[in-house]
Amino acid sequence: MLGRPIIFRPDMLRDHLRSGGNLLFALFVAAVLALTLLAATHRPDDPLLHPSSSSLTSFLTSTSNSTFLSDNSLLRTGEDFNSSSPVGSDSAFIKLSDVAEPTVSATSEAICDPGSPISCAADDRELYNLLMRTAIEALPDIHIYRFGRPAEAGDGLSCDLAWRFRPKDDARDTFYKDYRRFTLSRAANCSLSVSKIGDFHSGVNVRKKRRAKKESSDMPEAPAVVGEAVNDTLPVVASESDFSHGKYLIYMGGGERCKSMNHYIWGFLCALGEAKHLNRTLVMDLKICLSSLYTGTGMDAEGKDFRFYFDFEHLRDSASVIDQSQFWTDWGKWHQKHGLKLYYVDDFRVTPMKLAEVNDALIMRKFGDVEPDNYWYRVCEGETESVIQRPWNLIWKSRRLMEIVSAVASRMNWDFDSVHVVRGEKAKNTELWPNLSRDTSPDALLTSLSDKVEEGRHLYIATNEPDTSFFDPLKDKYQIHFFEDFKDLWDENSEWYAETKELNNGVPVEFDGYMRVEVDTEVFLRGKKQIETFNDLTRDCKDGVNTCPSSF
Repeated sequence: MLGRPIIFRPDMLRDHLRSGGNLLFALFVAAVLALTLLAATHRPDDPLLHPSSSSLTSFLTSTSNSTFLSDNSLLRTGEDFNSSSPVGSDSAFIKLSDVAEPTVSATSEAICDPGSPISCAADDRELYNLLMRTAIEALPDIHIYRFGRPAEAGDGLSCDLAWRFRPKDDARDTFYKDYRRFTLSRAANCSLSVSKIGDFHSGVNVRKKRRAKKESSDMPEAPAVVGEAVNDTLPVVASESDFSHGKYLIYMGGGERCKSMNHYIWGFLCALGEAKHLNRTLVMDLKICLSSLYTGTGMDAEGKDFRFYFDFEHLRDSASVIDQSQFWTDWGKWHQKHGLKLYYVDDFRVTPMKLAEVNDALIMRKFGDVEPDNYWYRVCEGETESVIQRPWNLIWKSRRLMEIVSAVASRMNWDFDSVHVVRGEKAKNTELWPNLSRDTSPDALLTSLSDKVEEGRHLYIATNEPDTSFFDPLKDKYQIHFFEDFKDLWDENSEWYAETKELNNGVPVEFDGYMRVEVDTEVFLRGKKQIETFNDLTRDCKDGVNTCPSSF
């Protein structure tokens, strides 16, 4: 909403000039008048429809170029914006010096039985210290903030141990959880040592079961924990009485369907903000339409579940929301009995402030078919902008997808560099990108990376080049990895596959383009060094000839 206009009268300028005011002052006042008139009459285009609007685009999208999309469509979510105030500090993590060295004395041969089962009891402090010190020493590129209690692995030779951690250089307000199996060996005098540490999430006996829903959404917000079991079951109204005394808001129709994920969330957050302002429960449709931007078929895909892409457990526990299908079932059963009324709104210009005194059980905003007036976010424009704050902290990325990101990074021991190599159609178009093909050839990459990445390092290559053997010459100098190298993390034998299939009523879920670009880009962002195509590898402009920012 525009501020109050500056009042300007021509006689003010004449007075200043007559009193000896200088010409610069007159020009300044005239400029203020011109800008004020322009601001009062000009209505800017919708920034979401124009990628050149840098302020909003940079706010909504990742700081990195998406690997497979041309419009920077990877959505930044709440945990990204919390990075300015990380929960854990360096002084909070557990250092090797904080854990006592095991001092288990050798047992006399008379009472020692090297073949006896090993107990993983948490009260065996010496064993506990041995496991903790081994984990800290084996994983130097993470900061461990908490260890769980060890548990029996079931074979009499191993113990499972879990811990919460954060990568050393990661400032995000996010914790990760790992749990691994430690294989132990006992010497002839019965002293213990660790002979092997299992892979990421191998210590399954210390994985927590699904958490119950929080009793109150007023509890302090905890940081995201990637690796905990997810419980994103749909909320239900406890009783007929609770439903009949509730107040609800629903958005129906509109042009958000099948748009980019940025567009969808920008409108959805407007609805969430209005519901919060009106102290109402938001009735939300968990079935969304995935834009053709993210599908391999080039067709929009209906029926995708919100929970495939976002952390519904966090949203459900932090805000008052209910699934649309459940709501209409309950409404059909009880609205006539309790005389529940519906208040209908079909104009986005009816502001949330005008609805504050509505006492009807349900406010329904109905959006038509004409774009852009049927976009949800239009409700939050104009004077509403200063009243409704979009609750970005409520939208987090799917922890199932972030678990894949964590697993990929763990397989490289969180100690890797990353490079983003854009090729594809851009490399073929020499009119707009005359140097790109040459600058991203293997020989050119070896030259460009020689002073940026140390020889022998793990190097994650995020690329749209379909034939990854193109990069084989880099193997002589680096340990290279690609997105597809980790596809066992989402194939039919994976935990992600089993959990999303269960979520989807037994129907297998495709690992689609948006999931792919989210995981690929998030892995890239966790590299210790992040090398971009259009800033670091070539002088070509990202959007073609003569489109580079003036500061480039």
